[in-house]
Amino acid sequence: MPPRASSSASAITRPGLLISLGASALVGLSLAGGWWLGQRQGGHGGGDQGQAAVERQADLLRQRIADGSASESDQRRLLQLLLVLNQQQEATALLEQLADQQPQQWQLRVLLAELRRNGNDRSGAERELRQVLNLKPDRIEALQLLTLLQLEQGRGSQAQAQLKALIDKASKPVVQPQVLPIGMLLADLQQQQGQKAEAAALYLKLASDFPRDPRPLLALALLRQEQGDTKAAQEAMAMARSRQPDRPDPRLDQVAASWGLSSLRKAALSPKAASPAAPMPTQAGMPTPEPERPTP
Repeated sequence: MPPRASSSASAITRPGLLISLGASALVGLSLAGGWWLGQRQGGHGGGDQGQAAVERQADLLRQRIADGSASESDQRRLLQLLLVLNQQQEATALLEQLADQQPQQWQLRVLLAELRRNGNDRSGAERELRQVLNLKPDRIEALQLLTLLQLEQGRGSQAQAQLKALIDKASKPVVQPQVLPIGMLLADLQQQQGQKAEAAALYLKLASDFPRDPRPLLALALLRQEQGDTKAAQEAMAMARSRQPDRPDPRLDQVAASWGLSSLRKAALSPKAASPAAPMPTQAGMPTPEPERPTP
């Protein structure tokens, strides 16, 4: 069950769905549970000997579960081993049991949805995600995977409508923090559907609504570079850095380095870029005075 991004750097330098929020739900949740590390360690074992050792461990844990002596950590360890062994059907059954036993652990339900999707059970995956979203409609990890499922099934318009409704609800009477990740997801989805202008406009709005966060401007820079507008990309990158002048963000240098643009890095590090009064880039890439906003 391979992840969708080979590294954090590749995830942030490649435009597309979900990149602004990191790796896939499976990778993120597996990291949270210590499972992804186990998968990687198991995948780099000593060939047949390593495989045999993993299978022996799995058999011991199966026996504990069968005789009722297995702890919760034993169950999770078995799940980890089943993922290493690529035994998705058994892993899915075990994860169903864990998710039912621990309904407060929504991460298990999202991981179960990812397993179902990988097994081509998209309706089952969506059913699991709806359970999570019924309790917390703005749970971004579940929204990411649901959006991907809908896009894969040609339901991008439905996904957009759902995300826009969540943003509208969270923007009244004042803009709430969850608008940022949901808006970034929506902009990525718009890019996937060829709506580049709409995505750029949304990035600019998010940058205005969240004046201390560099992520919308970083995403805008990626979009502009993809469109071949290096000047606009430089402006957006410079503005992104100016939002945290005392806390260097390595993502900005990663992007510049991946493009091979030393001028982009110099622009981002220039004194003008570090000034809070630097102008906000517009959709056309030209600066315009940014309206003053009250500090949140």
